[in-house]
Parts: sequence; structure tokens; C-alpha cells
Amino acid sequence: MKYVWHFTESVLLSLLHICLAEQTNYAPYFFDNGPRSTNGNMALLSLSEDIPVGSYIYTLNGSDPEGYPVTYGLTFEPGSKCYFSVDLVHGNVTLIEELDREKQDEIEAVVSISDGLNKVSERVRVLVTDANDESPEFLNTPYIISVPESTPPGSSIFQLEAIDRDTGSGGSITYLIQNSHSAKFTVDRHTGVFRIKTGMSLDFEKSRTHFVTVLAKDGGGKLRGKYQVFTSTTTVTINVEDVQDSPPVFVGTPYYGYVYEDNTLGSEILTVVAFDGDRGNPNTIQYSLLDGSDGAFDINNVTGVVTVIKNPNELKKEVYELKIQVSELTPGGEVAGHALTTVTIRVVDLNNHPPTFYGENGPQNKFELTMYEHPPEGEILRGLKITVNDSDQGANAKFNLRLVGPGGMFRVVPQTVLNEAQVTIIVENSAGIDYEKFHLLTFKLLAIEVNTPEKFSSTADITIHLLDINDNVPKFSSEYYVARIPENSPGGSNVVAATATDLDSGLWGEIKYSIYGAGSDPFLIHPSTGIIYTQPWATLDAEETSKYNFYVKAEDTEGKYSLAEVFVTVLDINDHCPEFNENIQERTMVIGTPVKIEATDQDAEEPNNIVNYSIMQADPDNVFEIDQSTGEIKLKSYIRSLDVIHNITRNQNCKWSVVVQAKDRGSPSFSTTAVVKIDVTEETLLHKGPVAAFLMQSKDNPMKALGVLAGVMAIMVVITILISTAMFWRNKKSNKVVPLRRIIRRRRTDHPPRMIRTEWLKFKKSTGSADKFSMHDMEGGPQNENGNNNSQCILFPPNAPCPPPPPRLIPRASKTEWRVPTISGSLTPRIIDQQMKEKVPSASAALVSELKQMLEKKNASSSISFY
Repeated sequence: MKYVWHFTESVLLSLLHICLAEQTNYAPYFFDNGPRSTNGNMALLSLSEDIPVGSYIYTLNGSDPEGYPVTYGLTFEPGSKCYFSVDLVHGNVTLIEELDREKQDEIEAVVSISDGLNKVSERVRVLVTDANDESPEFLNTPYIISVPESTPPGSSIFQLEAIDRDTGSGGSITYLIQNSHSAKFTVDRHTGVFRIKTGMSLDFEKSRTHFVTVLAKDGGGKLRGKYQVFTSTTTVTINVEDVQDSPPVFVGTPYYGYVYEDNTLGSEILTVVAFDGDRGNPNTIQYSLLDGSDGAFDINNVTGVVTVIKNPNELKKEVYELKIQVSELTPGGEVAGHALTTVTIRVVDLNNHPPTFYGENGPQNKFELTMYEHPPEGEILRGLKITVNDSDQGANAKFNLRLVGPGGMFRVVPQTVLNEAQVTIIVENSAGIDYEKFHLLTFKLLAIEVNTPEKFSSTADITIHLLDINDNVPKFSSEYYVARIPENSPGGSNVVAATATDLDSGLWGEIKYSIYGAGSDPFLIHPSTGIIYTQPWATLDAEETSKYNFYVKAEDTEGKYSLAEVFVTVLDINDHCPEFNENIQERTMVIGTPVKIEATDQDAEEPNNIVNYSIMQADPDNVFEIDQSTGEIKLKSYIRSLDVIHNITRNQNCKWSVVVQAKDRGSPSFSTTAVVKIDVTEETLLHKGPVAAFLMQSKDNPMKALGVLAGVMAIMVVITILISTAMFWRNKKSNKVVPLRRIIRRRRTDHPPRMIRTEWLKFKKSTGSADKFSMHDMEGGPQNENGNNNSQCILFPPNAPCPPPPPRLIPRASKTEWRVPTISGSLTPRIIDQQMKEKVPSASAALVSELKQMLEKKNASSSISFY
């Protein structure tokens, strides 16, 4: 309230002083105290981006030459964010919006000072300096690398990349590996190059996957007055690829077997099991017994089953140590490696102990393991350290092992144990070990004696926790999608949603959609939702393309994908009006024969492109009728001669203008109207001679008559050239001397005179429109230019003249071009003005007249050569 009163007092004093002052008032001004000053005009002010909102940052300071009190102002460009506010009286500037150098490193503002009459404004720039407020960010995660186990130590296998948007030391990045003392890998602190440690090697048989956590740390810097260092971490997954480099390995060693005195010949004592050490590409395994059997035992070279081949009563030793060899055979039958083991067989006959399970720390009946889903078939669950023992001897210590639980996933080795064995659980059905079906698998391991009356047994609980891997392909809800969209849909319209699901969890379950194919050009797909929509620029046209076919692809983060086919049908709408043919304006109708008009509609589908015809106007209206489907215009049934027409109308020349309409069946319906000029005549007028009939038939098409006349003249030119050429060669070959004046020899009386008869140019007289094309005899006509009339003695046919251009018909300026608007369009036929028709002769009459004049001139010039 104090500031308001002070401001009001200053304003009133300023107004009073202005009213009393007679001299010139000078404008106020800012003090310029330099870039490091905290008061003045805010020139070259720098602010750190971590200054808290509400902080005082500057004081605007200035003065008025007359000593008037001044007020201050601070504004920003329209549309920009207002970062500061100012005290109008004291000029204190306060930060009201949070600064962020990474988004805006320079702020423009306008500061002003006013004494009440004069106001001075200055544009200033405030620089925003950096603070260490950004953390490093890894690019292109997740990092999953496949490395052969034979890769030499010290080799570079990958390069990490991280960025920090800060500047200076806060933007520099250093890479570190957490728990690096136990890892087989190292990373370059500055470049992020990931390497195998010197002296370390990878072993597929020991560890197939390594997980290394890498830390990215910036160089540190101040943030709100404190020194801050930001870090971020990522996990690098290294999958080790198997290489053929390991010999066979026995499973479940050491092996112990027992022979009881009641065993029969061929009884199974125990089974030894071995696998190729290279699990990724194993070879065939073969067993053999080398030593220690004394002829009492044998082994199956394929299954590893050790059997007794002597009667137990004949066995001389209490303990037998058999040396068994397993060999690894290549596909070519060569031995690639081998391993040896010792099987200890005791001869006992007591049964007073049940089988017992042992862990690493003694007897144990619960075992747990964590593993990834879908392990390779034949893989051993190495995390389970289980031993089973029966302290009896001989047949009393023989028992079977089996798993009770979800069937078919695992099998236990050995299945038959004598006395003691290392229990091995092997993957039998990899597909069944599915994280999407079971997160947790529970089994019971059962050991039960085989050949004892007591059937002693024991159980152990086995719990397996499954971890997810990317083992599922995105699957669409349908193999194909059918969509329909109207052709007038605007760009960006939704077409169909193609949805797919991925049963995997986390990043492996994220799906990205895309489309491709020849028919996908007008469409786009949202990469996350799978909604297909039209391109913003796309214009669909059912008349041009009514069906589109393309594919949609759903892909997870590792590139696994599936496809679905999309069929899009563009639905036709009624967007075209019927259009008449251009040659419908003038028609000649013979009584009894209809005149057909035709209009076409460019729409793609029915009923939008089906056209109906109707007569909108005719004077009189009781003369014509039209077939609404075919467009045939005909006279009413009672009109059979021109006399009937003359009786019902005043139009004696039998010409009518009929307004016809072509209308489609779409919704909404479009139509077009046109005026058809119909000249009605009788069929008897066409039988007054071939020329008259021809002219009558071509009356509606004058270009047809013009073409026929042009063809006749062309034939005459060809004939003239041929005769002239023959006469030239005849004269050239003659040896007679030609006198200066040509001598006319008298012809024999029996030889007919050589002359061209002109009767072929005479047309029969006819009434009606054909009269203007007839030609009369030249006798009594005007004289030729040489003063003689020897037109009947033509030696050669005259050269046919070139056809004259058709007369140029220019309608009167006062008469506008004929146009009939309709609901959806209009037709502008080419109609010749009726008055111009009366003044300008037809093209056919002009041709006949010029041909007549050329023949007269040619006959006159030919007659001179005879004298």
C-alpha cells in the first residue's frame, strides 16, 4: 500500500509540474554501470540456470534531468515466456520462471524508464549460463552382444555411447564397469570401447551369458551452489557362442555300482552318461570298457549301460574298478576327443537304509534354481548340486530316480542308481519351459528302491524360477484386415486398426508397426497403436482406384516380426454428373425412326452411374417423347407425316428445340440438361436421287460431305497428273518438228472427238436442302478470260484445287453462349448462331462453287492451245 501511495504521489507531482512548466521537458535515462553491475539498464547481464524462482537478480536504475520521479517497466516479445517481473517504483527485478539453458540460452527483454511524459525503452539480452543439471544418457540401448568363445583376450567387441547435454566438465563422460574386479571385461574410460580383459577368455561350457553393468559419469560441476556429479548405468548382455573346442564330459561322477548275489546274468548295474563338451554343436558319443572288468562286466557302447555278464556267485572280488572311455566321433567317423572315468562296483547283499538326498552342506530335501526359459534341449541344470545315496550294498542299494510334476520338461540322470550317484537333471522339452505359461516350476524328485521288499523311498522338492527371454513373435489378431472408406474422406482419416500382441515382457513385448507394398502409398500407420490412416495429402477416387492391397508388419525390439495383409475398398459416392456427347445438338429425325442421345456418368458403381432421360421442355410439348433408359427420342405415336405436325404447330420448317435432362440415380442425384435441335423430315424426301439422299443424310454432319468432296477432288488431281505425264513422254519420244503455231488436223469422221464430257458434274434437281448443292450447265454463262467459249473441248482433266478452309463462324457479340445450368452441372454445346447460318454459305456449297469456277478457267486456257 505504501508503494501505491508513493506511486500516486509521484504521478500527481509530475502532472502538476508539467502544467506549471514552460520550458522543454527532457527524457529520463538509464545509468550504464557496466556488465558486472547489479543496477543500471541490465546490459550484458548473465544468470545461471539454477537460480531459484523468486530470487532478486537486478535493479533497474536511472534518472530524469529535471529531477522528476521515474517509473520502470520490463516487457517481453508477444508469444514469448515472461521470465522476470519488475517493481515499477524501485526497479527491483525478480525471476518468476525457471531457467533452462538446454532449452533457451538467451532471453530478450525490453526495459523502460518514464518520467510521466517521456518514456525511454531499451532492448537487452540476458545470457543463461550452464549448471550441471543433466545426467549422462546411454544411446541405442539395450546392449546385447554375441561373441564367439574363441575371441582372443584383449579384443574389442563393442563400443558404448552416452551423451550429457551440459557444457564444460559437466558434459564430459567417463565410463566405468561396476564390480570390475570379478568381470571378464573392461571398458575404455574415455571412448567407451568394450573389451575382453587381458588374460581372460570366454568359455561357452562354463558360462553362456554374461551381464555387465556399465556406469557413465559426468565431469561434475556446481548446481545451486553445491558440487554435483551425475551418473547413469546400463546393462550389457554378452552371449557366448559355442566353438568346437572341448572333449566329452562324464556326468554324475564318481560312478558307484553294486552287485548283489541274487543278480542274474545281464542285469543292469548302472549307467554312465557323457556329453560332448561343446553343447552348441555336439558330436556323437561312443562308450567302451578298457580295463578292470576281469570279464565280469560289459558296457553298451551307445547307451553307457554297464551290465554283469557273470553269475554273482562267481565274482572273486569284493570291489571292481572299471576304466570306461567315452569317445567323440565326427560326422566322418574320426575320433575328435575322448575322456576316461572309473566306475567302482561293490558286491553286497544288505538292505537297511532308504535312499537319501544330499546338498553341498549335508542332507537336504529342498532345492531351488533360477534359469532362463527355453534352455537348449540336453542342457544340464548345473545350479542343482544333488547327490543321492543308499548305504546298503548290492541289490538293496539299487533304486530308481524319477521326477514327479509337469511331465516331459526334464529327465533325471541316472534313472537307476546303485548305492550312490550325482543327480543330474537334463532339459528334455525346451518348448514346454515357457515363462509365458509358468513363472515357477515345482517338481518332486523321487528315489524308490527297485528290487527290495521294503521299497524304501525318499523325496526332494525342486523349485525352478524362470526368467523371460524374447522368444515370441508379435502376432496379429487376424491374418488379414478388410476395411472400407468413402472416397470423399479427408486426408488423415482412420481406416482400420491392425493390432498385434507379443507375449514377452518388458522391452521385448513392445511392438512397432509399419506398412509396405505397392498399394500402401496413400496410407500411413501409427508406429505404436497400429491405426492405419490416410496420408494428409491423399485423395481417394473410386473411379481411378477402388481397391488397395498392402501388408502391415509388427516387429519387436529384436527384429522378430509377423505380417498381416490389408485390403482397403474405396466406396464410391455420387460425385459426377451425367455428361452428354458433344454431337447431340443438331439431329435430323425421319418420321418413324427415333433419334438417340447418350450421356455418360463417370461414377464407378451403380446406381450412381445409371442415367435416366426425360424431356424437360418442348414447344409444342405433345410432339416428342423419350425412352428414359435408352435416350431414344421419337414422335408421338399418332404423328406419322409432316402434315400432322403442320396441323398441330406453327413451326412450318419442322425444326424444334427440345430440352432434355440426363439424371443419375445416386443420392443426392445429379442431372445435366441440354438443348437438342431436331429437324423432322419424311423418308420420301430421301428417295429423290443419290446426291440428294446423301446430302440429306449428311445434313447433320457437314464434315462428312466436305470429306467426300475432298476425296473426289484428290482423285481428279491424281488422274490429271497421270495423263500429263503420259503426254509429256509421248511428245519427248516423237522426232517431228513442232511448228510455232499448232496445226489442227481434221479428224476422221469415224473417229469421235477427244473431249471431256461435263455431264458428270450435273446433279439432278431436287427440292429441299439438297438444291444448294446442284450445278447447272455452263452454256450461256459468263465468258472466259481469253474471250472464247471452248469449254467443251478440254484435252485433259483440270487440276483439282485445294479444298478451301471451312468458313469461320463468329457469333454475334450480343448473343451469349448457350448454357443450361442444372442441379450439379451444365452442358455448353457448340451451337452456331442461327443468323450466322443464314448469312454464311455452307462449306459444301462453297466447294462446289469454287470447283465450278476452276473448271471454267481451265477449259478456257485449254482451248487456246489449239490455235
